[in-house]
Amino acid sequence: MPNVIVTDVEGQHSSISVREGEILMEVLNENDFEEIEGVCGGIRSCATCHVYVDKKWLDKLVDKHQEESELLSGLEAQQANSRLSCQIIMTSELDGLEVTVAPMED
Repeated sequence: MPNVIVTDVEGQHSSISVREGEILMEVLNENDFEEIEGVCGGIRSCATCHVYVDKKWLDKLVDKHQEESELLSGLEAQQANSRLSCQIIMTSELDGLEVTVAPMED
């Protein structure tokens, strides 16, 4: 079972066990990361599940869809390692994935 290491907006670290095939946004919601709203339900239309992926993991993720890139580019807190957690499907290759919850947009 893969694990993901999550840093919340206050800098607290958590290690969460996930099942393969789970969507990271749903895992974060189930584990009470309040900043991860997922308003659109994971269809790449709201960017309320914004996370920063540790740079050493970026090349292991599926490439960004054009809609994801467009949404992220409009965020004030966007960084080169920004991703929508609704687009990250957990696999055994992502065991140990490190993400930081991005601050909520005003």
